[in-house]
Amino acid sequence: MNKLFVGTIAAGLLAALGVSAGKPKVDILKLPPPASASGVTYTGNIKGILDNSCVPCHGPEKAKARLRLDSIEAALKGGENGKSILPGKSAESMLVHNVSYLGDEDHFMPPPKNKAKIKQLTPEEIGLIRAWIDQGAK
Repeated sequence: MNKLFVGTIAAGLLAALGVSAGKPKVDILKLPPPASASGVTYTGNIKGILDNSCVPCHGPEKAKARLRLDSIEAALKGGENGKSILPGKSAESMLVHNVSYLGDEDHFMPPPKNKAKIKQLTPEEIGLIRAWIDQGAK
């Protein structure tokens, strides 16, 4: 068998097992639980959290990784790393992993040692973001 064929088979097997090359696996059991609130909306509940903690680096003036979080349309579009919000699937959403400081340390948001001294989101804020995403990210 040639090496390319073996490599393709190995990559497919790893993908089937939920392991991706180069990306740390996220232990979703470590995620803060979704909030129990119902009717969570971007405008009513989430925009303020993102404006305070995310928009300084992911807004109209500065869009790190081409990701903007200053509007629901931009947030749902994603950035250079793909979609960061998967409506209905908060535990699989990159945004939730990154604000929970799980997975790839290079993508933690806000970065632990950021110049603006923006604090990490609280478990309650992350739970509200999770509830919003699980409720369809409206």
